[in-house]
Amino acid sequence: MNGLRRTSVCAAAVSAAVLSVVSPVSAAPAQIQSQPDSTQVNRPFERLIVGYKPGTAEASSDSAASDDVRGKGKSVHRRMSSGAVVVDLGAKTANADNTIQAFRNDPKVAYVEPDLLMQPFADPNDTEYSRQWDLFEATAGMNVPGAWGSTTGAGVTVAVIDTGYVTHSDLAGKVVAGYDFVSDSARARDNSGRDSNPADEGDWVARGECGTDALGNPVPAADQASSWHGTHVAGTIAAATNNGKGIAGIAYDAKIQPLRVLAKCGGATSDIADAITWASGGTVSGVPANTTPAKVINMSLGGQSSCSTTYQNAINGAVNRGTTVVVAAGNSNADVANFTPANCNGVIAVAATGREGNKAFYSNYGSRVDIAAPGGETRRGTDTPGTVTTPENGIWSTLNAGATTPGAENYKPYQGTSMAAPHIAGLAALLVAKKPSLTPAQVKDLIKTNSRPLPGTCSGGCGAGLADAAKTVAALDSTPPSGGLENTTDVAIPDRGAAITSSITSTLSGNASATTKVGVDIVHTYRGDLVIDLVAPDGTAYRLKNSSSSDSADNVVATYTVNASSEVAAGTWKLRVQDVYSGDTGYINSWNLTLR
Repeated sequence: MNGLRRTSVCAAAVSAAVLSVVSPVSAAPAQIQSQPDSTQVNRPFERLIVGYKPGTAEASSDSAASDDVRGKGKSVHRRMSSGAVVVDLGAKTANADNTIQAFRNDPKVAYVEPDLLMQPFADPNDTEYSRQWDLFEATAGMNVPGAWGSTTGAGVTVAVIDTGYVTHSDLAGKVVAGYDFVSDSARARDNSGRDSNPADEGDWVARGECGTDALGNPVPAADQASSWHGTHVAGTIAAATNNGKGIAGIAYDAKIQPLRVLAKCGGATSDIADAITWASGGTVSGVPANTTPAKVINMSLGGQSSCSTTYQNAINGAVNRGTTVVVAAGNSNADVANFTPANCNGVIAVAATGREGNKAFYSNYGSRVDIAAPGGETRRGTDTPGTVTTPENGIWSTLNAGATTPGAENYKPYQGTSMAAPHIAGLAALLVAKKPSLTPAQVKDLIKTNSRPLPGTCSGGCGAGLADAAKTVAALDSTPPSGGLENTTDVAIPDRGAAITSSITSTLSGNASATTKVGVDIVHTYRGDLVIDLVAPDGTAYRLKNSSSSDSADNVVATYTVNASSEVAAGTWKLRVQDVYSGDTGYINSWNLTLR
């Protein structure tokens, strides 16, 4: 901000606003966030996802849905686990505004959005523990060996929603039954749609085979070999350790559940959403029940869009079932707010750092990033894209030498937020293995609270800092969390306006703790404007932060400790925020509460 601070709200107005009664958040359903439409999409798509309102015939009857879709000149491809239907447009297009508007005008429809193809978030370039600086180096490593004396991930399954799995001896015995969710047989390359075999059939593509971009350029711009992306991600999480070969996995006693969603030209939102549901123990029509549900999901994938209702519903379901969802922030050196599913509520969004501890040149950034982890740099930012000039600075992991179909197993360095995310998924597995009762909110809070300052620089925001595995795991012994709860619904903070609240309801018995933790993540352009309180169920307010005309920094990302031992834990707790100066705006991104 330039110039002097603006006039504050008068004391009487502040008092009145603070004491005003606000209806509980649960009194009305949350507004659906802005949906991606074809004006936001810079690549072709060929299907829509349509969600019908509960109670309508189309929401439960396939024939009714089919009739409705046919009446709009299209056909139903299939119904999703969420109850939404996937609608065929008949051909690839970058503009389906008329069809989208027809569904939006239908009072029976809750939402409609393109079934976008997501892409792996990695820059594949073409074994051995000494090369794994990302685990142990003092400057920018994640201090993983210091955690192994306490936990190695035993008993935890991590779902890798990716390209599937190609056999590798360093992952032998680590893989539990997964599933192939690629519903398009042409892209799947296995002569079938969905099936129980999550084998990676290769994602190689010829130049222009995936269509053209918004400027008419071929996609991809050049022939691309198979990435074996999911296998590289899996190795970082759980490769065998102390076996005399290859690399060390972060949670090396955890299990990997490969879920294939990415194939030729990427992966469909509808397939990825169903994979999220199934991985976390939810029901997906036509797919057998998951007998080994995952406590952690890794998604090193995404695309440029707002968070869709389809993704948010699937993620909400997973989190409610107790599964921590970790997502790569993306590799466009842009604000993660514009990339999904990393911009969805309830996930842990991960930015990438290089060996010197700076934000990797390609990594997305922004206030919605939760944490940073090593993603590597196999080249310098000024080097020719596609070249490998600094392989020693990449993330080494399990891979395959096949250019198209699987060949000999090997190890190679990759760079990308795709490589950073599995570092956090592995750390989450270490935490849950040590304390199985941890909620996703607690896992997220532990990782953020026990990070260390980024050794280098990050313009734009890289979350709470660089994840520290040893410190985070040790925190379970010193301050074991329980009763952790989270609200990830965005709440706008009016500029120099009335106080707003966000609510969390607890059912814990007894009293809260003398060291109750309140984790706050507020996006704001001048945090000195803000007054923040925790309001107990009986209306008692605990001041967390006062306003300050000299604090011009952006955002409030902090954990506050409150002596709430006199308060009954059960009931509705509120985070109350008021902007008392004019000229800046923001919103509550999320907050969490650990009562004991």
